[in-house]
Amino acid sequence: MSETITFTIDGVEVQGAPGQTILEAADAAGVYIPRLCKGEGLAPRTSCRVCTVMVNGRPQTACSYPISDGMVVENETEELMTFRKNIIDMLFIEGNHYCMFCEASGRCELQALAYRFGINAPKYPFMYPKRELDTSHPDVYIERNRCILCGRCVNASRDEDGKGIFEFIGRGSEKKIAVDSSRGLSGTDAAAADKAVEACPVGSLLPKHRGYDIPVGRRAYDAAPIGSDIERHRKERNNE
Repeated sequence: MSETITFTIDGVEVQGAPGQTILEAADAAGVYIPRLCKGEGLAPRTSCRVCTVMVNGRPQTACSYPISDGMVVENETEELMTFRKNIIDMLFIEGNHYCMFCEASGRCELQALAYRFGINAPKYPFMYPKRELDTSHPDVYIERNRCILCGRCVNASRDEDGKGIFEFIGRGSEKKIAVDSSRGLSGTDAAAADKAVEACPVGSLLPKHRGYDIPVGRRAYDAAPIGSDIERHRKERNNE
């Protein structure tokens, strides 16, 4: 088997290694594909569908689909951009996201994607759900009103922390994140330093005793849009 796989993304030739997914190869090539449920170093869940691309004319999730020689990937078509914007819109209206008053503002990936896609306000009516908070733990809390059901905390707790604290229960609009104790977070061995806490892309799973500690202008996405770090690799390579 060849050590290099060559394919195209939006007409640009990209090379990757056997076993890589489209998302991994695109990141290495400096091509940004939006994502939410796929966290760095975590197994793909294919739940958010924000990374959907067209592969040889068919929709596939870039975070899980393996690359192959000669495949044709479309990433930035008008149809895909509209599809992604609709998903982001729906994630906002399905929860209670008040960005100006959220501890994760400026480093929230959902908020950052909305900015990148030019979404100033969702076009769908808000659902205003009422979901319970879990503040029972001395150092960590769950704000389920902000949870987008991405599952990053599930994967990180299981694969990185070796604890398996989180999992989903319920179906449809009743689906929510739960923990492995009837006493809530206080009955688990969760810690503020856990990878699961860090992996949350929004303001749903957060450490206590810390918030609003980074001044506006110095937060993660104040200087450049989400994905700029990936795209920078391509610009630097083109300038070599």
